Amino acid sequence: MPEGICYLVGAGPGDPLLLTLKGKSRLGRAQVVVYDSLCNPELLDFAPAGAEKIHAGKRAGDHTMPQQDINALLVRETLAGKTVVRLKGGDPFLFGRGGEEAEALAAAGCRFETVPGITSAIGGPAYAGIPVTHRSHNTTLTIFTGHEDPAKEGSSLDFRAIAAAPGTKVMLMGIERLKTISQSLLDSGMDPQTPVALVREATTPRQQTLRGTLADIAAQAESTGFKAPAVAIFGEVAALDPKLRWFESLPLFGKRIAVTRTRSQAGALTERLRELGADAYELPTIRTEPAPDKRAFYELVAYAHSYDWLVFTSPNGADAFFGAFYEIYRDARDLGGVRIASVGPATAARVNSFRFQVDIQPEKHTAENLVAALAKETSVENLKILVVRPEGGRDVVSEQLSKLGAIVDEAIAYRTVPETEANAAGIARFQKDGADLVTFTSGSTAENFQKLGLQVSASTKFASIGPVTSAAMRQLGMRVDIEAETHDIPGLAAAIEKFFGTPKKSPQPSGT
Repeated sequence: MPEGICYLVGAGPGDPLLLTLKGKSRLGRAQVVVYDSLCNPELLDFAPAGAEKIHAGKRAGDHTMPQQDINALLVRETLAGKTVVRLKGGDPFLFGRGGEEAEALAAAGCRFETVPGITSAIGGPAYAGIPVTHRSHNTTLTIFTGHEDPAKEGSSLDFRAIAAAPGTKVMLMGIERLKTISQSLLDSGMDPQTPVALVREATTPRQQTLRGTLADIAAQAESTGFKAPAVAIFGEVAALDPKLRWFESLPLFGKRIAVTRTRSQAGALTERLRELGADAYELPTIRTEPAPDKRAFYELVAYAHSYDWLVFTSPNGADAFFGAFYEIYRDARDLGGVRIASVGPATAARVNSFRFQVDIQPEKHTAENLVAALAKETSVENLKILVVRPEGGRDVVSEQLSKLGAIVDEAIAYRTVPETEANAAGIARFQKDGADLVTFTSGSTAENFQKLGLQVSASTKFASIGPVTSAAMRQLGMRVDIEAETHDIPGLAAAIEKFFGTPKKSPQPSGT
């Protein structure tokens, strides 16, 4: 039996990009992942598809699995020779009970490794524009927990020592007891006018910041319904200029956006929207499948060198074509002297990634403009043209080139089908939270979104990547609130940013 190992991995404070490279590497090896409620579920995508994923809970007041059972689970799976990843919010050793889990593993003779993570005690304030140390204000930092082991008799927190400590104090896991803790600090001599900031769901697009003083912050939290999970910062740095609140000032901050592209393609748009502050999540409505007649497709690819022009209408078509090409040939020169046309920049970029140059790309990225650009370049009469396209897609290019006298063959590279497997999480999120905006990058994404039959709020807006998609949406009876001027992913993101306006100004801190 192979020797097992357990990795105690810090998942960071919430933003999936704050997972360390080592943490991602260890997740990629996992056979079993045991994760907490505070871990961003997107991190589970870094684990192999066949890995067993076990939710261990661990929110305040909601422990799906008692700690002793978690310890036993880690030991059992590791002794069984498996690679186990214990994924813990923040850092595993900072109030994360990682030390107890390490002790249990060591006592059982299990191999284990600790992978530190970014703690919300530092990452949370940073995303709220609060440096926990600052030469003009403090050079020390105290971190304490507001949630202690309920089995202990009394509290081990020395509030007099905390109140007297210089510099910044950061409290984790104590928002439910904020009134009691604030009063204890006041009774211990802390200045009632000490600035305080609370940061809820830190580093995620749902982040909220509440500012006040030690004297009034508990009342503010109660009146506004400010709930856990949150981190509290006590000290002068909590009153720094709110212009430092870079994250909550991003232009799309707080906007919930559903991205309906295929799972394999949604990442680029989702990432860009998140960079702009949006709470973007993936709701794939379609997926692509290989050419329905593989033999016919491969035969056309094999003889592509005999054509005058090769026309690509999508990045997926380029992927399929060159994937087949390099299965058949070893040398790019085997494509011969055929010239290449692309409908738009995304498709051209994909062709370029295979080390081929695109000769023609129309300024406006539609099939009609592609035909016009080809006709302007040369007479297409009697030219042999191979059009690489999906099954059932628009055949405008082939039809119009044939009318101009070209000899056209079609290489059906792939087909688009409704997504029925990888969209459960997106559907659940949409049903629970809805969306301020839904994006569409093709008529098929819109058509299959509509087939899901989801309840859509009257306030939800719809965005289209270009006029062809917009036309398809209108035929389905859908509004088009946003249409990209440049018909690609950067253009769609720019149109969304423009629609929702200029970056928001940070509000002045309350109670100061």
